[in-house]
Amino acid sequence: MKKILLLSLAAGYMTAANAQKIEQKEVARIIQTLAADDMQGRSPGTPGIEKAAAFISSEFKKAGIKPLPGEKDFQQHFIKYGLQPVSQQLVINGESKDWPVVPVGTSTHIRIKNDTSTTIVHVKDPGQMMKLLRDKNPRQKDLVIWLDPSMAGYLDGISHSFSGRFYNTPEEIIAKEAAHQVVLIYEKDPVPDTASWSLEVTREVKSRDYANVAGMIKGSTKPDEYVVFSGHYDHLGVLPAVAGDSIANGADDDASGTTAVITLASYFSKKRPARSIIFVAFTAEESGGYGSSYFSEKLDPAKVVAMFNIEMIGKESKFGKNSAFITGFDKSDFGTILQRSLEGSAFHFYPDPYPEQDLFYRSDNATLARLGVPAHTISTTQIDKDTFYHTVDDELATLDVTNITDIIKAIATSSTSIVNGTATPTRIAPLPAR
Repeated sequence: MKKILLLSLAAGYMTAANAQKIEQKEVARIIQTLAADDMQGRSPGTPGIEKAAAFISSEFKKAGIKPLPGEKDFQQHFIKYGLQPVSQQLVINGESKDWPVVPVGTSTHIRIKNDTSTTIVHVKDPGQMMKLLRDKNPRQKDLVIWLDPSMAGYLDGISHSFSGRFYNTPEEIIAKEAAHQVVLIYEKDPVPDTASWSLEVTREVKSRDYANVAGMIKGSTKPDEYVVFSGHYDHLGVLPAVAGDSIANGADDDASGTTAVITLASYFSKKRPARSIIFVAFTAEESGGYGSSYFSEKLDPAKVVAMFNIEMIGKESKFGKNSAFITGFDKSDFGTILQRSLEGSAFHFYPDPYPEQDLFYRSDNATLARLGVPAHTISTTQIDKDTFYHTVDDELATLDVTNITDIIKAIATSSTSIVNGTATPTRIAPLPAR
């Protein structure tokens, strides 16, 4: 018994020592590069995200991992189709305005004016806005939502989620033409409900190229069983300027998680994992989860043993330092396995403290989780208090790089039994196809 205990302690010591090879200066270098202004907020379809993809590819190459089977390099390309405005005319009391306008839905030609066929709402509260946009009741009139200037930071996210959505084929867009229009207009100056105004917008179907960045290490004894480490590298791009700053750097969301994926690729490349490990930086999480959806379609979910999705680990969690939470903790024993591997350490994984936010199905783990994979997101974000979330202030200066490094080390150590094939998380109950 004493000999077994000594061997166990020695194994734990070696695991901790290996995790110490994850260096804070490297973590800082990677996250600083991804969240730099020259990445332009990493919005899909921009030079900034292409630059980010090239950087992540170079880091994967440097780590010594290989492209996925069937891919010529680390970039996993795919095409989606969406609507792009080609003309817009907003006239208020006879004067043309160039205010931001966000049409919701898939109509290609929108004509709305202030008359009895239109419902008008002025909105200052994000909750009220989301309730209006998610209302499933059939609309009897066109709806115009005038957004207060205080909600400028939501414009790009709204566009991605409700206007700039993309589809697999052009035909899907045409089939979804709505009888009544919904449009959000940035109310730069107050517009009385008695004002005379009209809006006309024309949009065309356009294709857009996307690219996940992914690589792998082939398992030594269980090569057909996969463990996935993921994060999304896209963000919101350029937003309306606040104090002269218009770049949504996305340092926490999710340069922090992408940094973890890159660092873990380097860490595990020096091992001989039993199971194959895939490292993937997803595109288009902010605009609909297209990257993770495409990636998941290429995998047999029965062969995916676990997914460690890493999202917003840049700040101390509500549980303090040396802690993170796991979404969907009760849906499998994934978290229990991780915590067991950390026995004797100061680090602790907790269940998601924000169940009302439905974070489990809001991140890139969701597609595989719906298929039964124990796919969970690891995070520290205090989502109910984070004033930098989805703003131009989500910058490196707001993050705790020491804490990020400690979390990455904890993920590396806690995942060892899964990666080495000695532990297998229970499956999640799959959801019916949507």
